[in-house]
Amino acid sequence: MNAQTIMICSGKGGTGKSTVSVLLGAQLGAWSRRVLLIELDSGLRSVDMIAGVYGKTVYDIEDVLCGRCDGSKAIVPSPLYPGLSVISAPYEGGEVRAAPLAGLILAMREYFDYILLDTAAGMGAPFTAANRLADRALVVLTPDPVALRDGRIVADALLQNGRPASAVRLVMNRVSRSSFGKDAAVFDLDECIDTVGLQLIAAIPESRTLQRAGAAGTALPQDCPAAIAGHALAGRILGERIPLTCF
Repeated sequence: MNAQTIMICSGKGGTGKSTVSVLLGAQLGAWSRRVLLIELDSGLRSVDMIAGVYGKTVYDIEDVLCGRCDGSKAIVPSPLYPGLSVISAPYEGGEVRAAPLAGLILAMREYFDYILLDTAAGMGAPFTAANRLADRALVVLTPDPVALRDGRIVADALLQNGRPASAVRLVMNRVSRSSFGKDAAVFDLDECIDTVGLQLIAAIPESRTLQRAGAAGTALPQDCPAAIAGHALAGRILGERIPLTCF
């Protein structure tokens, strides 16, 4: 079986892209899928902490792409989330190039159901490489005008060169009731969708539980609203018909 490759991206930083990447990988695992999450954000490594593999990583994605080690040696299974494995980004330096990344994905496809590419914010080399290789893309944004404006630029880039609109979806992250309304910077979710020009696939609620779990490297409780929203997102990726809800 060939794994489906999904890139997770954003325009500006701070939208919670890496947190959503781990959440999606964990919840695809909860749907009994085998998931490899590859972190491409060199110098701003965080996936290892969120996925609970901090201190367990010997090799990173730079070692793999430069040929210093085989891809299998850089893979670390998450002790927190069954079914999820991680290849971390380096703490500093490194350049993501499409050709060696494509070789890694090709080599890993028969061992996983999904390969997630956690790109860096913006549209630099990690975004460009992932954009060439991904079957689908998720744009992770928060409900603020700057994130939405930058998200539209990213969405337009993703939809170039013939990629169908059905392969690019919007994830609104850190959503709360106070995010919208007459006195908020954004009126409602419809404004987010219209501004970015993508179909919404999930709204992940603002969650201190999610933030604490990521910072501490502990498992997110499955009854947490963020975990429930992540499980629904994973189900929709798998083709399940799950109604959209906003917290």
